[in-house]
Amino acid sequence: MSNYFELYHMPVTFHPDPVEVKSRFYELSRLWHPDRFAQAGGEELAKALSTSAMNNAAYKTLRDPDATMAYILRMNQLLEDEEKYSLPPEFLMEMMDINEAVSDFEIDPKNDDARQMAVNSLNEQMELWQDATDVLTARFEKGDTGKELLLLVKDQYFRKKYLLRIKERIDRFAAR
Repeated sequence: MSNYFELYHMPVTFHPDPVEVKSRFYELSRLWHPDRFAQAGGEELAKALSTSAMNNAAYKTLRDPDATMAYILRMNQLLEDEEKYSLPPEFLMEMMDINEAVSDFEIDPKNDDARQMAVNSLNEQMELWQDATDVLTARFEKGDTGKELLLLVKDQYFRKKYLLRIKERIDRFAAR
């Protein structure tokens, strides 16, 4: 198998059916668990180990929407490990207000107005992200699997990573 979707006999999709993913995982786990091949040794054991490892990685990836998105982008050679992606300046300008509110909250943790402004703005940005991403992934599901669309998905992928870093900052200081 060359990819997780083929391994699970599923179409490439940003929204794999969680029940189907779980079912295929357990089915392949039963078939290829290395303990079943311990006495076989050699090539059979090596195949069981590699298939089992791929099955575990597929399950972990396909049940996580963000990991699935990254996997599809990697499958299409549009995402590299540790890639330094440049987000659009307009997006970064929008994030500046949220980052300033988070910084105000970090300086003065009792400044609940700054925290609430940051949380509300972040939630609004996450909703906008979800709406835009839903439109793109729906196009993909309908058969538009071209590079142009996937580059837009890639931009959304990095936007979410940025938004999640802001969320981590808010959560870290809210926990203090």
